[in-house]
Amino acid sequence: MIKLAIKSLLNRRASVLLTVIAIAVSVTLLLAVERTREQVQTNFANTVSGTDLIIGARTSQIQLLLSSVFHISSMINNMSWEAFDDIRSRPAVEWAVPISLGDSVGGLPVVATTEDYFKHFRYGSKQSLTFAAGDAFKGEKQVVLGAEAASKLNKKVGDNITIAHGSGGISFSEHDEHPLTVVGILKRTGTPVDQTILTSLTSLEVIHGGESHDKHDHGDSHAHPPAESISAALLGLKAKPLALRLQRQINTYKPEPLTALLPGMTLQELWKTLRVFEQALTVISSMVVLIGLLGMLTIMLASLRERRREMAVLRAVGAGPGTVFGLLVSEALLLTVVGAASGLALLYLLEWSLAGVIQSQTGIVLSFAWPTVAEWWRLGLVVITGFVLSLIPAWRAYRQSLADGLTVKV
Repeated sequence: MIKLAIKSLLNRRASVLLTVIAIAVSVTLLLAVERTREQVQTNFANTVSGTDLIIGARTSQIQLLLSSVFHISSMINNMSWEAFDDIRSRPAVEWAVPISLGDSVGGLPVVATTEDYFKHFRYGSKQSLTFAAGDAFKGEKQVVLGAEAASKLNKKVGDNITIAHGSGGISFSEHDEHPLTVVGILKRTGTPVDQTILTSLTSLEVIHGGESHDKHDHGDSHAHPPAESISAALLGLKAKPLALRLQRQINTYKPEPLTALLPGMTLQELWKTLRVFEQALTVISSMVVLIGLLGMLTIMLASLRERRREMAVLRAVGAGPGTVFGLLVSEALLLTVVGAASGLALLYLLEWSLAGVIQSQTGIVLSFAWPTVAEWWRLGLVVITGFVLSLIPAWRAYRQSLADGLTVKV
């Protein structure tokens, strides 16, 4: 039956090819929605680990997370160094890393921080940052580049770069009088760190017209703070259960309005917020698949009149109405399976060809993984829907073969 169905389809190559292309493209769209959702969530979850709390000026927790960790959006207000100093000196805090944002180089974000960033920042399964070349900055006028930033800016250790005020690809002014020297390049992490330019807080202060404090960089920051204010801070606690208590204390901090968030819980809130959009995209892509399968149904129904002679010949050589029914079902199943498989292949082809562009533009690393359970379910539903729709032309062909059947009348 399958061999007969293949030969029958090959006799109608043009219409069959168009049907397979329509199904393949629609299946690619359906799978791309699921894969994008899964890849984005994985990348976001791997961006920061080992950080118990993130604190910043009063704002929504999602905005604070997106700006401080993913460098999406920007902070409207800063928190004072005095507030940061007070919080990091509390008994529950094991380490604290300040972060200052707002500048860029070639559209890539500048993150001003301290050397503690390289000691305590973790990503993935609590992996540390490692250097492909050079080392961490030790003082003023030095920068460390993420792997993607080094590649995009075409810089190596020893080169100079100029920071511009403004983020998100919009630069308001160039600080040409304060060039910074690249002293280190990080290994690729698959996180937004790859696209960042890291420098010291004191370097940023000098660039913005402050006094040079290079001699105090390794000294007592209580006596001479490296910055008047910061955008956010990453905190590591001595015990995980202390996180909720300290979060409440920071959220009710009296000297100035602050926000503290737990990264894992805030990510879950973000996915809940985006769930409506995910569902909408899934519904739209499912409708596109259904339209593709309805196109197959339309072509099969339209061809039945032309194929009445073919069916009559099959009956003449001994094929029963059940055989005709099975032939039409087999043809539709072959079209659906080949279309679904082609859609999966097209998805991998697009991933392979666009992976570099997507990573350079968004920082999201696409992994060429075997289809997930959810993707197999979607492929299965496509094939089942194709089978159900095939019953309509198969039943009509069955009825026609009964009416047109060549029977010997005695």
